[in-house]
Amino acid sequence: MGQKTSPIGFRTGITLGWQSTWFAPKANYGDFLVEDYKIRQYVNKKFNQQPPFAAVSRVEIARTRNEVKVTLYTARPGLVIGPRGAEVDKLREELEDLIDRKINVNVIEIKEPSLDARLVGENIAAQLKKRASYRRVTKMACEQAMNAGAKGVKIMVSGRLGGAEIARSEVQKLGSIPLQTLEANVDYAIIAARTTYGTIGIKVWIYKGKFGEEIVPVQRSERRGRSERGEGKSRRSRSGRSRSERRPKAAGAETTQVQESTENS
Repeated sequence: MGQKTSPIGFRTGITLGWQSTWFAPKANYGDFLVEDYKIRQYVNKKFNQQPPFAAVSRVEIARTRNEVKVTLYTARPGLVIGPRGAEVDKLREELEDLIDRKINVNVIEIKEPSLDARLVGENIAAQLKKRASYRRVTKMACEQAMNAGAKGVKIMVSGRLGGAEIARSEVQKLGSIPLQTLEANVDYAIIAARTTYGTIGIKVWIYKGKFGEEIVPVQRSERRGRSERGEGKSRRSRSGRSRSERRPKAAGAETTQVQESTENS
């Protein structure tokens, strides 16, 4: 039988922290769990499934005796906060109405979205909805993550790819993904892209190195501009003309030598 497990659940409590941090007696545990689910569903629907797409990757919830602290990790904090914090205040009021408790909302920016598995998956899903080529999209996503400093990327897309009648799975992989190493910082996400010809499942694994290691982005080699390429072509053309000019001169010298030899004879 298959031995696969979620990299996030596999490391939670060992090298990763919990996404919900609170203690509850047995009577209230189920209510708190449902409230956490409602908060995450509401935030995902508000910021990720309708414009403006604020790219919220995950929601962490911590409870105290008096209030609920909700922390949003997003790549576009300006859209979540709004002008002078108007959007955050509106979100806080909506969440308070949802669960009927006092809520404190914090927003933390994700510095490199290419290293976040959920944001990479959401980006691929958005492009697949626009009928983009899945091979080109997944390859570009892998290359962007590797350039951002990842040590390994794996992307699997499953479903009616390209509108095919028979569903299949395709995998794009760069680098290595140590799934059984608890010290390895592997981010994982699963996204559903609902296209016109069916639902396509997207799984993303991103290996960032061991926990505590600094992620160093890869320095990209600068491409030559059009002006530099144009200069190179003009140099080659000038050198080609000089060679062609030399050839007739050499031929003229040979004819003069032949004429001198005939006169001497």
